[in-house]
Amino acid sequence: MSGQPKVLSSVDLPTDQAKWISLKKITYRDAEGKERPWECAERRTRKSTGVDAVAMLAMIKSKTNAFPLSTVIIEQYRPPIDAFVVELPAGLIDEGESAEDAALRELVEETGFKAERIIESSPVIVSDPGMTNANMKLVLLSVTLPGEMETPEAQLEAGEFITKRVVALADLNEELKAYDKRGFVVDARLSHFAQGYDLARRVKEGEFA
Repeated sequence: MSGQPKVLSSVDLPTDQAKWISLKKITYRDAEGKERPWECAERRTRKSTGVDAVAMLAMIKSKTNAFPLSTVIIEQYRPPIDAFVVELPAGLIDEGESAEDAALRELVEETGFKAERIIESSPVIVSDPGMTNANMKLVLLSVTLPGEMETPEAQLEAGEFITKRVVALADLNEELKAYDKRGFVVDARLSHFAQGYDLARRVKEGEFA
């Protein structure tokens, strides 16, 4: 790589020139019958399934218990916030592809890990419904390694610059706090999962009893 990525310019984009999103002005009627305006961004890439994207939570374990239950997270630069973001692996769903099939494919492409089965697939969820209609599913995947931790090669597309890291689930929340101190931005979905996992542990240990 020739250097650190950075935003070089930012200009207003006419809707007719946008490839991935469009801006919409919504007029809706509120609970009291009054008409109100709302502005939002809409994806132009949504396929016939009605679901835009999928995020993958890989549960990585060893048949010999050589390492603790872990997951894989990724680091990548995101131009809209001009910063490196720590996220779950994720990707758009192709036409004719289910969210679950997309999860299996994207996990290999972004991390190199191959899941042997799908544990669970969430309902359709949204992240920022006051801003956009973008939606997604979260798919929980099982990855079982024969022994020690492996680092398979990702199959990144041109223009993708992703760094993957495997982190023990028990350490994930503290690792994300460390990322914040290093100047990274943590994705909300990953942060919420890590905090929830840590909170569940604390509840189980009787901290709030």
